Amino acid sequence: MAFWRLKMSNHFIPYGRQSITASDVEAVCEALTSDFLTQGPIVTQFEQAISELSGCKFGIAANSATSALHVACLALGVTKGDRVWTTPNTFIASANCARYCDAQVDFVDIDPQTYNLCPIKLAEKLATAAQNNCLPKIVIPVHFGGHPCDMRAIYELSQQYGFAIIEDASHAIGAKYKGTPVGNRYSDVCIFSFHPVKVMTSAEGGMAVTNNEGLAETMRLLVNQGVTKNKREFDTRSPGDWYYEQQVLGFNYRMTELQAALGLSQLKRLGHFIERRRELVQRYYQLLRGLPIQLPGEADYAYSSWHLFPIVLNEALTEQRAEIFKSLRDHNIGTQVHYIPVHTQPYYQELGFSWGQFPIAEDYYARTLSLPLFPDLTYEDQEFVVKTLSQAIDKAFIL
Repeated sequence: MAFWRLKMSNHFIPYGRQSITASDVEAVCEALTSDFLTQGPIVTQFEQAISELSGCKFGIAANSATSALHVACLALGVTKGDRVWTTPNTFIASANCARYCDAQVDFVDIDPQTYNLCPIKLAEKLATAAQNNCLPKIVIPVHFGGHPCDMRAIYELSQQYGFAIIEDASHAIGAKYKGTPVGNRYSDVCIFSFHPVKVMTSAEGGMAVTNNEGLAETMRLLVNQGVTKNKREFDTRSPGDWYYEQQVLGFNYRMTELQAALGLSQLKRLGHFIERRRELVQRYYQLLRGLPIQLPGEADYAYSSWHLFPIVLNEALTEQRAEIFKSLRDHNIGTQVHYIPVHTQPYYQELGFSWGQFPIAEDYYARTLSLPLFPDLTYEDQEFVVKTLSQAIDKAFIL
């Protein structure tokens, strides 16, 4: 009954939100009044800054992480008939990037503790695939919620079975695996996202980082229509400075100077963003203690950037998840579900996938809710979220 005495929040509390300051606005305005709005020096500076952050040699900016995933697949030679594996617990872009290349997609079930692609399940699936001569060309592990996958285990399997690795670190800028920035050691390419709800933002935008110069050159060419001012060696003509040539079929996936300026400004506060998220996570641990839910953890090898805070309701509450979700939304709390398993989407069901194929991911989906987590979330709002959740759960048990 106490549920109905809880006052509604006087403002909407989203599950994630950008943090924009006057310095961010100033940086964008400076770019807006500069000589270049696109294809200027600020994008290059942002690329260098993100590559340095990740400990990689090269950074290639794109207009979204989806675009960066696409060109990474192309640079690694994904084409029709190839196989790409990823996790079902991700946004659809992690799988769609392979479909853009006309490749076959398959999935590997998740670890029930980290909600990431499970190395044990991967090893089992690879052993079967090797017997059937249908190994993947690429595996795309996703650092769900900012928590790194067990990359060394996945890398060792790549050495045994001969597949390439694209780390989808869209959630995980600033995260670390065994003390090293994600993307630094165990993959061919690593992808970051700067969407507004992510840890830091460039409004829209993505970045591919790599230590492979050949892959970097190819991805850079692909995001820029396949056009370069560098001549092919077989061309003996001597044109003027106006010269350019299209060497491959590329795309207009370029990031603008305005986006890069915002990204550079935000990058100065990345450490603060992550520290604040981690502080709020520790408060959630205290505030949610005793509720019939599973809280997200952090493996001993991981330093999570905590893009998301997904809870998992106890099995007894599975049928009441929708009502609990509605109760939170009715009180202006923007809870969300991350994610509906990719293999259950109509498009992928038309490709032959169905419910029941990846039971751990499906069970997780049936019981998860993401609670608000962003740097400007106040303690008062966080406490309101927990009280509302607690009373919604009480009501669900009564029903």
